Amino acid sequence: MQALWHRLRERSEQRAVARRPIPDDLWALTLARYPFLARRSAVDIAELRRLSSLFLDRKEFSGAQGLQIDDQMAVAIAAQACLPVLRLGLQAFDGFVGIVVHRDEVQVRREVTDENGLVHEYDEVLAGEAMEGGPVMLSWRDVDEAGESASWSYNVVVHEFAHVLDMADGLADGVPTLPTNAARIRWRSVLLEEYTAFCARVDAGQQTALDPYGAESPEEFFAVATEAFFVASQEMRDEHPALYALLAGYYQQDPADE
Repeated sequence: MQALWHRLRERSEQRAVARRPIPDDLWALTLARYPFLARRSAVDIAELRRLSSLFLDRKEFSGAQGLQIDDQMAVAIAAQACLPVLRLGLQAFDGFVGIVVHRDEVQVRREVTDENGLVHEYDEVLAGEAMEGGPVMLSWRDVDEAGESASWSYNVVVHEFAHVLDMADGLADGVPTLPTNAARIRWRSVLLEEYTAFCARVDAGQQTALDPYGAESPEEFFAVATEAFFVASQEMRDEHPALYALLAGYYQQDPADE
């Protein structure tokens, strides 16, 4: 029965890739614009292209305020979104369909209730946002500039899709879905130790390989660490070897050795 299911899924995926093929020239352009993708092995790049076609077949893109999403934009987002699930598979993203793309960062109104029950309102500027059940919101300017921003460990697509993986178990806590309770205990131990040390460095004004925004919370630390893992992997491994090893085990990838 399992073999039959595997064959049926394989055929379904082959049909989906045929429906949404990525032309050679567009794929070459995507790799040229985002060197952290082009650095991967030929086998990884071929699988990333296949997964990107499946992603395009399964997800729905919409542009905010009249923005037209063309093939170049859609493929750029798909390729970066699929990088973290190169070994995990696209089923990790089955919990949502919609991707909303804005031209630039957006300002949103937030409300927070303090311990006394008082409601406080504030404005927050976002380059991206992942919500449980979707959609995922992205700033095209930040996506477009990801080739350059990789030098400072920043990638909005990888960041937001790391949040999607984090929320797959129903909690946004920096702990993605793991196979055993022992794995979850170990993950929390390593993450908390690394997070605490990172916050101390940020508070002291020290330079870090990771975006200081990661000091906001453990879940943001996980997303920021995932960005660096994929787009500035050697720097991240040098500064956070234990955290790098933890992510390498989860993502089943070792990009610093590519």
